[in-house]
Amino acid sequence: MYEGTFSVGLDRKFNRIPRDGKPAKGALKISLNPFLISTNDKNILIDCGIGEFGEETGPDIIRENLSDHGLQDYDITDVFISHLHYDHLGGLAHKQNGYWELTFPDAKVWASRAGWEKATAKEVFYDEEKTEFLAFLDAKAELHFMDDTDQPYPEIKVETIGGHTEHHLVILFDDGNEKYMMAGDVIATKGQVNRKFAAKYDFDPETSQKQRERLAKIAFEEGYTILGYHDDQTPIFRLTGHDDKTGYITEVLESYVPS
Repeated sequence: MYEGTFSVGLDRKFNRIPRDGKPAKGALKISLNPFLISTNDKNILIDCGIGEFGEETGPDIIRENLSDHGLQDYDITDVFISHLHYDHLGGLAHKQNGYWELTFPDAKVWASRAGWEKATAKEVFYDEEKTEFLAFLDAKAELHFMDDTDQPYPEIKVETIGGHTEHHLVILFDDGNEKYMMAGDVIATKGQVNRKFAAKYDFDPETSQKQRERLAKIAFEEGYTILGYHDDQTPIFRLTGHDDKTGYITEVLESYVPS
């Protein structure tokens, strides 16, 4: 699924731009890709976009994408949140009708217990509107909290990996047929797999790099397909080989342009 490509400035304002457009000077170009996994008894979202906290990114965007898959917002059974930055959980609720409502009314929302406790303990969560948003979720969403290592379903495991945020999770799906790894902003794009870098936006850049290397090795050796939340061209890919000099060889499994 796909929410949009954005130009993100120092003010953290997400402005929608064409997929092949250029970001404003000094801004970062990223895409937001909530991932849908459908099984016989579940429709699972892994992260859910920025919701109304960006420009032209309200709940109708994700509803349209769900409709393309024959689903409605009520069909989502579970939403797993990799970490509590608003571009990953902002789609959980909206004020389209003038008051807060759950975007996925029947969904269980899964998040890090320690991360949620830290976020809700803050007097201000980003700003006044996002503080109100988080308080609404805390009161009205069907929240389920996960510990540092947890297995909420037989096919889903999570592990706290830190790095980008203190309580950042990697989410691993394995139903015996398909295997997916979603590591949020620790492996946000295909291009990050073979890069060594320290990002200023990370809570702990050194841990992020160590976890990128560890998770890439697991994905390669165990056959996980990697889901890149911020990749604007190739968000779904596998690691099919390794070269000591150039790193991992990647195979793009799905590259799409939204209608």
